[in-house]
Amino acid sequence: MAEARPAVRRRAALALVLAAGFGLVAMSWPLLAAPGGALTETTSGPWLFALLLPLVTATVVVQLSAGGLDARAVAMLGVLSAVVAAVRPFGAGAAGVETVFFLIVLAGRVFGAGFGFLLGCTGLFASALLTGGVGPWMPYQMFAAAFVGLGAGLLPRTPDTRAGRAGEVALLAGYGVVASLAYGLLMNLSFWPFALTQGGLAYVPGGGLDENLPRLVAYSVATSLGWDVGRAATTAVLLVLTGPLLLRVLRRAARRANWS
Repeated sequence: MAEARPAVRRRAALALVLAAGFGLVAMSWPLLAAPGGALTETTSGPWLFALLLPLVTATVVVQLSAGGLDARAVAMLGVLSAVVAAVRPFGAGAAGVETVFFLIVLAGRVFGAGFGFLLGCTGLFASALLTGGVGPWMPYQMFAAAFVGLGAGLLPRTPDTRAGRAGEVALLAGYGVVASLAYGLLMNLSFWPFALTQGGLAYVPGGGLDENLPRLVAYSVATSLGWDVGRAATTAVLLVLTGPLLLRVLRRAARRANWS
């Protein structure tokens, strides 16, 4: 059995890579769809994404379970998902203030990229059920938050010294700013193709990446940048204020659980 362990972990990593790749491609369909295709001529893109999301998430959970997820790690995932769902209503929708991304970043940093990916999915799903925010935008929220946790788990390690710990918090705060802005850009993909029908900010069906990406960026700057900056500032401040303590708490919990 011990000899098969590396192969199992490779399969878990492959499942995570494939799921992340699927999510990125599915979210970016307005930039990648071919002219005259079904996605560019209808509004089926978000709904197709929503139908495939549970299957992809279930595949990742199964593969990561085979790669080393034990009952304590599952319990930690459930607890943190519940915390995300409980605290999100205190910030979501209030001038761009978001009170959950700092927790997803910290958990992804401590427990790894796979844990962060799953927490982004399950935490946003639970919060949507709690607040009644279920709709075609929900899969985008789940995958965009999953990318936030995934990226946190892939950040470089820092020395276990006082200076290294301070640098780690600064690194996470900077990442929180970048991830929050990227989250807003990804979320705009859920409605930008249907928001405008003409003008320099409108989506051009089948226009390709070179034509539509500048339009998406311009649309984001014109419509949602204020909210995205609010999210970025809130996340960075919460990471600086709570990071030193929560990193110690989560790492103590990680030593008692098994997450590979």
